[in-house]
Amino acid sequence: MGSEVSEVKKILRAQMREALEEMSQEEREDSDRELIARFLAHPKLAPAQTVMVYYGVGTEVRTDEIITTLLAQGKRVCLPRCLPEHAMEARAITGLADLKPDKYGIPAPGEDCPLVEREDLDLILVPGLCFDSRGTRLGQGGGYYDRYLEDYEGVTIGLCREEFFQINLPREPLDAWVRCVLTEEGQVWPYK
Repeated sequence: MGSEVSEVKKILRAQMREALEEMSQEEREDSDRELIARFLAHPKLAPAQTVMVYYGVGTEVRTDEIITTLLAQGKRVCLPRCLPEHAMEARAITGLADLKPDKYGIPAPGEDCPLVEREDLDLILVPGLCFDSRGTRLGQGGGYYDRYLEDYEGVTIGLCREEFFQINLPREPLDAWVRCVLTEEGQVWPYK
């Protein structure tokens, strides 16, 4: 059963990547603008003092504006740093200049940036190719966030382009899910 679900997810990933690539630059920018505005206005973000945000690359939502806005608001902003064996940690930054390309070419904080314990994160913005109505995410397939979010009790939010929002994605026991999914047209709260 597990290998069947893994195979379905692999096929879905390829389909989602292809469809995301087919979006025009203008469509992507319009989508990003709306998703960023929804995230920055989200009621769960206001009280959060320590926030982990991914750095959007490729067809992902561009999050550099989110990062700079949160820093300007005086929040402690962390980004993920990939470790061996598909592990991950959060490191606090003071600005985008603290980021250097990691082994995947994604801007990430270095070892010189302060380590922040997962329990100290009030909110995590979780990346995904797409999300569903249950908060299930289809990630890139590395399992970094699945491991990191295991037993995490704080707020998790995913940004999903409306046309890629799914009703029911395949989910395996170790797959991480988010408590809230934001699209350009609204939000879904599968878990309060």
